[in-house]
Amino acid sequence: MPRLLLGSHMSISGGMYKAFERAASVGCATMQVFTKNNNRWAGKPYSEADVQRYAAAAASAGVAPVIAHAAYLINLCAVNPTTLQKSRAALRDELTRCEMLGILGLVVHPGSHVGAGDAAGISRIAESINLTHEATSGFRTFTILETTAGQGTALGCRFEQIRGIIDLVEDRDRMRVCFDTCHVFAAGYNIATEEGWESTMAEFDHVIGLPRLAAIHVNDSMRGLGSHVDRHDHIGKGKIGLIGFRMLMNDPRLADVPKILETEKSEDLHEDVENMSVLRSLVAPFSR
Repeated sequence: MPRLLLGSHMSISGGMYKAFERAASVGCATMQVFTKNNNRWAGKPYSEADVQRYAAAAASAGVAPVIAHAAYLINLCAVNPTTLQKSRAALRDELTRCEMLGILGLVVHPGSHVGAGDAAGISRIAESINLTHEATSGFRTFTILETTAGQGTALGCRFEQIRGIIDLVEDRDRMRVCFDTCHVFAAGYNIATEEGWESTMAEFDHVIGLPRLAAIHVNDSMRGLGSHVDRHDHIGKGKIGLIGFRMLMNDPRLADVPKILETEKSEDLHEDVENMSVLRSLVAPFSR
């Protein structure tokens, strides 16, 4: 059976390297992590020992690729100058951390324009990325924009908004996209049906391009289609249901794209085991 790139977001409590132990313990083939405390602007710099310990754990665990998620505080189109400055510094810091560890890419929410309007927000996000890329020239770590539910004034709920940002980025080779199933569904793309899945992927390919797809956040949605509310649910328990996830798991175009769970879980991680088991069960026999 071909290796399924299934995994989950893992805690880094006790050290970055600890995430590999947790991921391997529940059968993850890939994983997502934070590079530091996600509720703080700054974190303690990595020591050489931290980097070496991470590398050793990565080599022994065989969990790859690793994706990182940026702190939720970051708003790349913030109207408040202080918040914008902190957001740009935080993005630069997190990309640097990812580069040190050899992480594939850093997932970041595009940002909320807070009343400034879509066009102004898109322009400011691209400016933030350009400044960050200039300060991190030569990095191999991708900057990965995540699709959003469009809650409030959050940008990224339409594929055209993501494309609009990328078009204004100078070094577009560093840009990738993360497709969040819950967010996309809540934004109004009906991936709960076979027809809806196919039309959504066709639109994504036309507007953004499938080659830019670096990761998929695999989450069911507690809220309905077009609700613009970001509430993750366990696989098959929400409004998307099993048909949409069956389409995802059997789409040959996505075979090599890491599929990461971001569903709620307890300390023993049994929910991750259960959700991955459901996803594996949806893979058609001819695809195994």
